[in-house]
Amino acid sequence: MTDRGTSVTASPPVTGTAVAGSRNTVVLVLFTAMTNLADGVTKVILPLLATRLTESPAQISGVALTLTLPWLLVALHVGVLVDRFDRRRLLWAAELVRLATIAGLFVVVALDAVSLPLLYASGLTLGVASVVALTAGAAIVPAVVPARDRERTNSWVAGAETVCNEFCGPFVGGLLVAAGVSVALGATGVTFVISMLVLALLVGRFRPRSEDQRPTGSVNQQIAAGLRTLWRHRLLRVMTMVVSVLAACWGAWLALIPLVATKVMNLDARGYGILLSALGVGGLVGALTVGPINRWLGRRWAMFADILGTAAMVAAPAVSTSMWVVAVAAFLGGMGGTLWTVNSRTISQRLVSGDMLGRYNAAARLFSWGALPVGAGLMGLLAEWFGVRAAFAVFAVATLALVVPFLRTVTPAALAEVPDSRD
Repeated sequence: MTDRGTSVTASPPVTGTAVAGSRNTVVLVLFTAMTNLADGVTKVILPLLATRLTESPAQISGVALTLTLPWLLVALHVGVLVDRFDRRRLLWAAELVRLATIAGLFVVVALDAVSLPLLYASGLTLGVASVVALTAGAAIVPAVVPARDRERTNSWVAGAETVCNEFCGPFVGGLLVAAGVSVALGATGVTFVISMLVLALLVGRFRPRSEDQRPTGSVNQQIAAGLRTLWRHRLLRVMTMVVSVLAACWGAWLALIPLVATKVMNLDARGYGILLSALGVGGLVGALTVGPINRWLGRRWAMFADILGTAAMVAAPAVSTSMWVVAVAAFLGGMGGTLWTVNSRTISQRLVSGDMLGRYNAAARLFSWGALPVGAGLMGLLAEWFGVRAAFAVFAVATLALVVPFLRTVTPAALAEVPDSRD
């Protein structure tokens, strides 16, 4: 449903051939897998380096926070950047910045000159590069993949993000760190180099506008246009509100589950690994089954499954200390998260015009990804004041409170107004 006066329109037709679209899908999935694998490794390396410098939980968690904080600081400005310039070149630039940062850390570690300010600066730099890469990567899909293939592309990209960033990356990072921090940093740098080479295989047009259609208005005016696109379209607005709460729940779960697993559930390293693996396996299963599930249940109920899955994920630690109960709930949360991501991306790519997609994605992710550190911080406070189980219960209730606004807004009629997949 498009409100009167909105600037949301269907994306223009894609002129690439089916062969080029299939090739681009493979390239985007490989690129996403490799960069998220490297990101997952850095999430292990930076906090580990911090533990060698301090025993303060706040200072150590601050290093991890720097990796997501840029979503709150620069996401909207990055959206303007993505809608102004060649999106593949922006992806290359992001990879170069990541590579330079990792190389700098490699040298500093070799010289035994690591400091907390340096780790904070490195985390922020990697975080900003991640914002650029994820925003440009989401915006480039409609330009290089035919509309009929976007659901498949989005499902594989989302699966690669979840599995590599949340499961494989930290797992591989742990193995590499066991061999030495320098080894882990070196392998991460090589991964970024290979991802840049893979990106060179992408074919198509990567500029959001032709040369004679340069964006007009100031940066703030263009940011405002992206926010208006999000706000004026009721379906997109409510979807963003829902996913922001869900993302806060994910941030809360990820922040406290290490403590719950080790201190409450008394899990060893193997048990904790199974628990985290369930999240990644669920994401992979969601990526593999999103097409059939959409056909069997419809897009609405496939997205609704994420609300139920996330509610189960955050409710399980509140009611059970069984590793298998919490792991099954984590599986459901991971699967639901991928179902939501694939469908919401497909919907937005069909509703939002190509020259606005960068700013729209930035605005939407400002609220969703920006909710991750907010959820983590709120979970810590609630657990400190009321106990761990009560804290998880609060987030479970917040998730279930989304049921009514979702069902009232994401209706069959609203989804019927989303352009279909034909070019």
